[in-house]
Amino acid sequence: MNEMKAKPRMPDEVGVPDPAPFMHPLSVKNYGTWDYHDRPRVGVLRHVAKSGDQLWTVRAGTQRQMDVYTIRKLCDIGDNYADGYVRFTTRSNIEYMVSDEAKVAPLIEELGANGFPVGGTGASVSMISHTQGWLHCDIPGTDASGVVKGLMDMLHSEFINEEMPNRLRITTSCCQINCGGQGDIAVNVQYTKPPKINHDLVANVCERPAVVARCPVAAIRPAMVDGKPSLEIDEKKCVCCGACYPPCPPMQINGDDSTKIAIWVGGKHSNARSKPTFHKLVVANLPNNAPHWPEVNAVVLKIVKAYKADAKHWERMGEWIERIGWSRFFEMTELAFTKHHIDTWTGARKTMNQSAHVHF
Repeated sequence: MNEMKAKPRMPDEVGVPDPAPFMHPLSVKNYGTWDYHDRPRVGVLRHVAKSGDQLWTVRAGTQRQMDVYTIRKLCDIGDNYADGYVRFTTRSNIEYMVSDEAKVAPLIEELGANGFPVGGTGASVSMISHTQGWLHCDIPGTDASGVVKGLMDMLHSEFINEEMPNRLRITTSCCQINCGGQGDIAVNVQYTKPPKINHDLVANVCERPAVVARCPVAAIRPAMVDGKPSLEIDEKKCVCCGACYPPCPPMQINGDDSTKIAIWVGGKHSNARSKPTFHKLVVANLPNNAPHWPEVNAVVLKIVKAYKADAKHWERMGEWIERIGWSRFFEMTELAFTKHHIDTWTGARKTMNQSAHVHF
């Protein structure tokens, strides 16, 4: 009876934790009562509360995948040069909050001395959001973080300055499922061939019903091959998405001849000035050329330069393309327009122009 009356143990996780203990005291004090904010310089935000309190935020770029030494270094900087409160943005920037303006300059100097550039605010190229890549992901076709390294080395000056027409958001994805999300410029893996199946391993490694259920286009079905239970693919249905590879590694989708890089433009999550938009393909079949991906860097640089030179103030990438037209975009970026850019899907008649004069 005593065991029946005992109070059950409460679960360790009960939803979203209270953020207040992790916030700067001024953020807690003035929560919901901020008057305005501005940017005194690139990478620095100043929030002014109605009470008169001022909170300064210094944003610095970091690599998303960090070793313990780097994390400790960032924490030491926060303890010694800031107020000990930090937060990470969705694009892997780290932000330090201080209540004293006098701490801002020494904090910026210390971050720069340790290789963490300050910037990424306003009309700049912010840090590139990316998926896990070879280090953590179970289905990577490329190393998204490695692509980011090459791109940010090239675009470093655009991170520490606010010289773009508007903010420019770049994303990279290490598989075609694309958990990297939308972006003004998106660099995604493109699988060009259906998986190659090692039938000797399927029965021992894969739970076949789970693999069949994973396919979004019902292109996989059970089969017997050489007397062994296996799987087969209807290549007419297969869209080469790679979704079958995680639950069944013997369905190998990656390879030098089948894993390429594609670049998309014009994606936007926000509804500022214009509605959110999907990004659209501009370049396909770029080589998956680790460790620097020079072909990808060259194409992205062309797009960034054309956008910076021609877009009007506050035009995002998609809004700029909307104004100048798809054909003009290809002319200005010196990229090839092919028949594969024309959307032949029946439903596209209401969303895209199906001719070569595409201007969205």
